Amino acid sequence: MVTQIYVNLAVKDLDKSKAFFTRLGFSINPQFTDENGACLVLGENINAMLLAEPFFRTFTKKDLCDAKKSTEVLIALSVDSREKVDELVKAAVDAGGSPYAEPMDHGWMYWHCFADLDGHQWEIVYMDMSRMPKS
Repeated sequence: MVTQIYVNLAVKDLDKSKAFFTRLGFSINPQFTDENGACLVLGENINAMLLAEPFFRTFTKKDLCDAKKSTEVLIALSVDSREKVDELVKAAVDAGGSPYAEPMDHGWMYWHCFADLDGHQWEIVYMDMSRMPKS
């Protein structure tokens, strides 16, 4: 079984990206951070590596996706409440990100989303499993 996850994301300006995500309340793990990349701690054993584009290119022979024009990945994060969904999206927008869809409320699941400074799409979800419809 997998013990940790590190999602690698190419960023244009590492310092701006670090500032953006710390404004959202996330921390940076200095043990895995230098001038080429920063380890964004999303939760226990859940991390995103924010890698400066030139450094990111050393890991792939493919062209990099411009996440403002094309979707490369949807990153979904579960939080503890509907209020936390709204707080996190508001913090992202206040820090320079942008919402890319209206919130959705399915009763048992509430979802909203934002794009970060580089256009990566982050979905923030609250699920009340006790209210989940039975199949």
